[in-house]
Amino acid sequence: MGYDPSDFEDDDYPTQEADSAKSIRGYRIVIIILSVILVALSALYFSIHRQQMLDNQLLQVERDSIQSDLGHLMDDFDNLRITNDTISASLTYERERADSLMARLKKERSWSLAKIKQYEKEVGTLRSIMLGYIKQIDSLNTLNKKLIEENVSFRKEITSAQLRADMAEEKAAELNNKVRVGSVIRARDIVMAGLNDKSKPVSRIKNAKRLRVDFILSANDLATPGNKAIYVRITSPDGYVLTTDATPTFEFEGERIPYSAMREVDYQNQDLEVGIYFNSSGFTAGTYRIQLYCEGRAIGSAEVFMK
Repeated sequence: MGYDPSDFEDDDYPTQEADSAKSIRGYRIVIIILSVILVALSALYFSIHRQQMLDNQLLQVERDSIQSDLGHLMDDFDNLRITNDTISASLTYERERADSLMARLKKERSWSLAKIKQYEKEVGTLRSIMLGYIKQIDSLNTLNKKLIEENVSFRKEITSAQLRADMAEEKAAELNNKVRVGSVIRARDIVMAGLNDKSKPVSRIKNAKRLRVDFILSANDLATPGNKAIYVRITSPDGYVLTTDATPTFEFEGERIPYSAMREVDYQNQDLEVGIYFNSSGFTAGTYRIQLYCEGRAIGSAEVFMK
């Protein structure tokens, strides 16, 4: 039998075609597997990336929460007011610790759950310390309130006793004043006459060389007996107090005032007639005002018309 090349080519072609189909299927499988792996890796990457974003957001939230809590805590420290020196100094120290912690929080750049826990612990410690101070201050305030109430009660008692004492003192002073007022010697029946150089009455005041003021010191059992200095002030019709060239004065209501004449008498709680002379001349007709004083008090006055 002879060799036919065409017979050889026809027999080998189906085999090559089958091998090529297998290769294509293999590539497709590899491509599918790689695609699945790529999709899985992409999903894993995005999942990890999303988790990292969530973790970063969570850390940010935790950090903001810690800073907020610390800020409120610092405000609470500032709002605590206490006059006790020891507690006040301790509060100042803890407030400085809170300031330092806040500065560290603001400067922190590498956040982690461990650091979050650490900062939360420190803030919690400061909060516990502050609560302890609040309890101490509340106790002091309670004690202070109790002391204030007791003090108010004591003050009311003292005030009540003081009021009673003041009332008693006022009554005593009032009684003493009444006694003192009642003990003042009074002058009555005050008259004045113009006299000539022989001490005889004149009908016209212009002819007088001296004036005599007559009056009666009334009896008073409450008055202290003994020598009494009686001062007389005679005011002329033109409003001037008649006095000598020496212008003598006596004390009345804290001031020194001039007088016209003075006489000492022995008063023994009985009616006593007294006459006091004033020597001068050049008197004019009109109304004269007479005022009498004894022991720093006004004891009588009168107005006398002289022709």
